Amino acid sequence: MKRSTFIILCLEGAVLSFNVAAAAALVPSIAGDFRVSPFIAGRIIWLYMFPYGLAALLYGPLIRFYDARNVELSCIFLFSAVNLLAGFSQGIFTLFVSRFLAGVFGASVIPLALILLSNHIENNKRGRLVGVFFAATFVSSLAGLFFSGILHWRMIFFIPAVLGFLLFVLMYFYLPAFRQEKATFKINYSAALRSRPILSIFAYIFLISLFYHGIQQWLGVYLERKYNFGQFFISMLVTLTSLSGIFGEVWGGWSADIIGRLKTINIGIILMIVGVVLFLFRMPALPLVLAAVIWGLGWAVNHAGVSVSLTDLPKSFLNESASLNSSVRFISGGLGVALGGWFMQRGLEMGFAVFGFCLLGLLFLSKPLEHSALRVS
Repeated sequence: MKRSTFIILCLEGAVLSFNVAAAAALVPSIAGDFRVSPFIAGRIIWLYMFPYGLAALLYGPLIRFYDARNVELSCIFLFSAVNLLAGFSQGIFTLFVSRFLAGVFGASVIPLALILLSNHIENNKRGRLVGVFFAATFVSSLAGLFFSGILHWRMIFFIPAVLGFLLFVLMYFYLPAFRQEKATFKINYSAALRSRPILSIFAYIFLISLFYHGIQQWLGVYLERKYNFGQFFISMLVTLTSLSGIFGEVWGGWSADIIGRLKTINIGIILMIVGVVLFLFRMPALPLVLAAVIWGLGWAVNHAGVSVSLTDLPKSFLNESASLNSSVRFISGGLGVALGGWFMQRGLEMGFAVFGFCLLGLLFLSKPLEHSALRVS
């Protein structure tokens, strides 16, 4: 793979990720502007995640038949256009529609990146590049979260729209064609999921994403209600979860190559549990900062370990597995947001405690994965 191609993949991931994490921090401001409950405005999160998860199922098989270059060019242009629509929205319904469409068009980026890295990078070097790719997405999320604290919420949609249009021009001239020979459009999801190791991996991905987003996407509301923090401090604390995630992705990718995929995955989930326990207590600023760092670091390490493991799966199921990764993560993440909102309305601490216990259970349930496709032969 050419360096320029890898850089373009990273830039795509960055444009895609700019306002995904920031959306959680923006919920109170959007709710205030449109004069709706934050639990209504919070729908912008799962209205992005559900269509993203469903659309992701299409892109892996689609690029067997259509050149991935053309698919990506179309998607980045349309993704930028609907972000522009979100920035100009005059009502909450328009914002909902724009986020729904952003999920549909943004879902192509990560499956393509994982497929290309699996096909063109050696096994013992793959983890590092996967880590760098996802670190780029975390850097972008960090920038979005930072700017969400100092700019009007509409700018958080205008910025990726402008950058996306500029990236479209760059991709048009420098992104190479990928399809080497004509292939039929076929979908092998049923065959892939009949494999017990592959099924166990995606069951794990479903659960970890459900529990993570049940906490992460309501963190802004949690901090506002429990501590009465303003938008700036909320954005800065949520930003810390992405700042630590940058290092976590690189560390997780490196660790997956050196000590193995499963050990890396479990280190990440242990850190997440520690972060949740700290959030449950009312703390002064410094320990609260530490909790945010540990939580974000744990998620990123776990995410990197699982993502690298997917590139080890059989080539016959690679396209489906790459799409299933995004699909399962975002659909379960959307369910986690909805479920988290249900718990948070009944008690903030109760919601965090429930998901914390679920993470603890998942740590013990990860042992059977040691002999699945997560282990590199």
